[in-house]
Amino acid sequence: MSPADDQGAAVAAPPPFKPLPQKAPDVSIERSADGTYYVRSNHPPAEGPRSIAHLLAERAAAHPDRPYILQRAPGHGPWQGVTYGEAKRAADGIAQWLLDQGLTGEDSVMVLSANSVEHALMMLGCYTAGVPIAPISPAYSLISSDHAKLKHCFATVKPRVVFAQNSEMFARAFETLKAQDPTLRFVTVDGGAGTTALSELTATAPTAAVEASREALNHATVAKYLFTSGSTGMPKGVPQTHGMFAGVIAGMEGLRDEPSDPEVIPQGLEWMPWSHISAGNISFNGAMWSGATLHLDEGKPIPGMFETTIKNLYEISPMTFGSAPVAFGMLVEAMERDPALRKSFFKNLRSAGYGGATLSTDVSERLQALAIAETGHRIPLTTMYGATETQGITVVHWITELVGLIGLPLPGITLKLVPNGSKLEVRVKGPTVTTGYHNDPEKTAAAFDEEGFYKLGDACRFLDPERPELGLVFDGRVTEDFKLDSGTWVSVGTLRPDLVAACTPYAFDMVIAGQDKPFASALIWPSPAALPTLGDNPIEKLKAELKERIAAFNATAGGSSRRIGRFIVMLEPPSIDAGEITDKGYVNQRATLERRHALVEAIYANPPGEGVVVV
Repeated sequence: MSPADDQGAAVAAPPPFKPLPQKAPDVSIERSADGTYYVRSNHPPAEGPRSIAHLLAERAAAHPDRPYILQRAPGHGPWQGVTYGEAKRAADGIAQWLLDQGLTGEDSVMVLSANSVEHALMMLGCYTAGVPIAPISPAYSLISSDHAKLKHCFATVKPRVVFAQNSEMFARAFETLKAQDPTLRFVTVDGGAGTTALSELTATAPTAAVEASREALNHATVAKYLFTSGSTGMPKGVPQTHGMFAGVIAGMEGLRDEPSDPEVIPQGLEWMPWSHISAGNISFNGAMWSGATLHLDEGKPIPGMFETTIKNLYEISPMTFGSAPVAFGMLVEAMERDPALRKSFFKNLRSAGYGGATLSTDVSERLQALAIAETGHRIPLTTMYGATETQGITVVHWITELVGLIGLPLPGITLKLVPNGSKLEVRVKGPTVTTGYHNDPEKTAAAFDEEGFYKLGDACRFLDPERPELGLVFDGRVTEDFKLDSGTWVSVGTLRPDLVAACTPYAFDMVIAGQDKPFASALIWPSPAALPTLGDNPIEKLKAELKERIAAFNATAGGSSRRIGRFIVMLEPPSIDAGEITDKGYVNQRATLERRHALVEAIYANPPGEGVVVV
């Protein structure tokens, strides 16, 4: 009998991962006398596209009849959209119309509505004409009561043309913008009163001016303006050049260790908004680079809308699936209840990617359990880290069992990690990084250091300083972390996802409070899906369940920086209008604490205020 048999059955090795066709980590590290690290990939970048407009022309010539962007007909109808050839012809028509109106690279086109086939065509037409496009969050037009952010974004980029999907739905926003500039041209799909129908643009016959405009594009050409989330004030307009787009593609291609199969047409499903880099730049451009068919998902990871995503996943089995951690949490819950959904999701899946926040260990483990049950393999989980100002700058491009890594620099990127208290602050330089904020030299000057590195405001650390090739770990926002009155630092970026995981499935999300207080506390949004399972008096039962789970978390947490002394359950959902949550589902810690300061005061009152639970 073996020693393992003598001590009981040996622990079986976990099933292998599906292959991830990417190169192994290989980095160079320099360290200066003050403790600053400079981190670079030793893999060279590949050659990226000259511009996205050139890339579209190449793909349209190579496979004109391949479905490109598809969207369901109203009422969850059949998929409909455009081929690569049709998209290129429509973009050329839009470009000609824009040139006919006299628009140049000094102007812009603002988009108010969400992702759609028509939005994509307008974007591609702007790229071709060399006219920057400026997509903004639809919430600024549809949910905001005062249109303050809409007016701010308008004043920043001063568009001459505004596009929206539906004239009636956006009528109030149109009136607000007309008051800012009576000469504005409005373009809509339906061509409602006072607007030009998009069909008029796409039907415009392109002349030699369109080809001349395309040939004038280069890596310095501004393709679009994207706006930051506005977590520290009004959103800032960030120029996005074709070179920034190309830099991400070239970096990712530099990590590929086997050629793509030309016979395989990747199928993508995308819900994340094009007013952010992850979907509007990285996924959108990456899909075109790979010749994929992109299906637009009108679902969102919120109760009442995620069901649409689930319906789509019954039909679309993606090769790769990327989303926010909140979406993965809801997807795991749905697949645990629905074997048919699990079967369809994993049918073609080779890897999954999360971004924008850390995926909790709980969700990761449950996702892998589902993958093993369906396929016999674990699924590689990747992530790309970056910001509106930088695109993607690091990526996990190797198989790892860990979540919370932000990876290593893309080929062509240099990370500068600067000591900041007990942490390493992240700064970056490279082809994916913007040159500054649009029409805001003061904020631009403050955003870059003396060596020209952009300062992200985040912190990271090496998983193992002796083995840097194992990757970097996100270590919170420098501006979100705080000290207790004992002088102990609380790392919000690591505490929050761990606590959410400990409270699953009863907590939707939360924020952490406690600056200059004797203990950390939590303001918790309950999971709408969990409340109906608690029977009568669900809120009190929820509080009892959360108290028990947080007490168990505290028992193994270690020091005071990881223990929660009190919490409160928030019944008012996070407000997009107030900046508490983005349209990607990411919670803004600072905005929430500022808006709900009365709850924080109640938590730390003696005796505690109404609704506060002492752990």
